[in-house]
Amino acid sequence: MSVQDKDPEARAAEEPSPPSARALRRARRKSLREDAVNLPNLLTMGRMVIIPLVLYFLYRGSQFDCYLAAVTFTVAAITDFLDGYLARRQNLVSVLGKFLDPLADKLIVMASLVWLVTMGRIAAWVVILLLAREITITALRAVASNEGLVIAAGRGGKSKTALQMIGIACLLLGYPYHIDLGIVDFGVIDTVHVGRMMVYLSLFFSLTSAFQYGKFFVDAVESKERKQNQGA
Repeated sequence: MSVQDKDPEARAAEEPSPPSARALRRARRKSLREDAVNLPNLLTMGRMVIIPLVLYFLYRGSQFDCYLAAVTFTVAAITDFLDGYLARRQNLVSVLGKFLDPLADKLIVMASLVWLVTMGRIAAWVVILLLAREITITALRAVASNEGLVIAAGRGGKSKTALQMIGIACLLLGYPYHIDLGIVDFGVIDTVHVGRMMVYLSLFFSLTSAFQYGKFFVDAVESKERKQNQGA
């Protein structure tokens, strides 16, 4: 007997039933557990775990402890590059990773900067502006995602991140060091002054990239409204 000859009840009995809500939730939990233990996300979570270690070294405050804080922060910055590279290379890009990666970056940067303010190595107004910029951009991205808008990141954001990481590492060192590369002897360099200069430059790129992102956001919203009006 052909499939067409079968009665509707028989065909319905042979068709697979849709998964239940409980099965879907179980599958999502399993997917999140698998995402949590892949190498890129483990590196990201490791970056979050070592934040207290950086702050502990800063709290101790000796020259050697500040050196350890700078080394630890630099290792975290390297994992920031490495986890994204591995996620793309191994096709392990996940929703959890997209959430954790920027969160880990903001936590370690802001925690370090706030502590450095208490040590007098960076001005509070600089940290306030950087924090306000990050909150604003995060809010705009949330709205854009909710509206289904795709907004490309500007080049200024990448320059901001690089300068910020180098600047914070120098501020964490916090003591003058004699820099001799063999070919060129730079003499004694105050790493706090170098760090401040880098962070000030990163602030410039932070604000310009924020204005650029805001402009892209407004243009995307207006473009979407025009399309909706034309469709109506």
